[in-house]
Amino acid sequence: MNQPLAGFAPAPVTARMENHGSHMLKVAMQTGNDLLARVGSMVAYEGFVQYEPNPPAVRQIARDWMTGEGAPLMKCSGDGLLYLADYGADVVVINLNGDGISVNATNLLAFDASLTWGVERVKGLAKFAGQGLWNTKISGQGWVALTSRGTPIVVDCGGGEDETYVDPDALVAWSPNLKVKGKRSFKAQSLIGRGSGEAYQMAFSGQGIVVVQPSEDSTDRLRFRG
Repeated sequence: MNQPLAGFAPAPVTARMENHGSHMLKVAMQTGNDLLARVGSMVAYEGFVQYEPNPPAVRQIARDWMTGEGAPLMKCSGDGLLYLADYGADVVVINLNGDGISVNATNLLAFDASLTWGVERVKGLAKFAGQGLWNTKISGQGWVALTSRGTPIVVDCGGGEDETYVDPDALVAWSPNLKVKGKRSFKAQSLIGRGSGEAYQMAFSGQGIVVVQPSEDSTDRLRFRG
């Protein structure tokens, strides 16, 4: 291999999911261990990998997906190495060891098909966002890959009395056991929430984490049904 390119060669496989650089996901595919991934995210693969867009199981669960048009997911199966990416966004890999995570659909890249998942309404936000906010909850034993528009920060809420406030457009994911509520800020309307154009933030409290991206682009915002 040309010496300048040698440093970009894939590293030996050490886990089901891992980063190749900060913007690409590498998945070790095995027969019987299927993957659900965002449609259009495949950039390369080695071996024998098959794809099924919007399989029946996904259509059944995602009937109430935020867009009302079904989840943009495909089932990947087979043996080999699969590489996924989302327009150069940073990739965050999480190993759910019996835990759960609530994810903004626009930041969901891939997850093990064996995990339990579904679309849920986020309580406590209806008066701020029409009928409320819908997110994807994933739980069980397995791997999840998220995307972030820039290097994210993971905030540990710590279980104390203080709340963590996040602009809805910058929110990627959070621990589903956290308490969530909206907070309106009239005086700071012109200063807070550049991307959302809203004068409210999401407040989190309890024991768990919140993943926040540095982008507040309106194309990345959480999807509301109003």
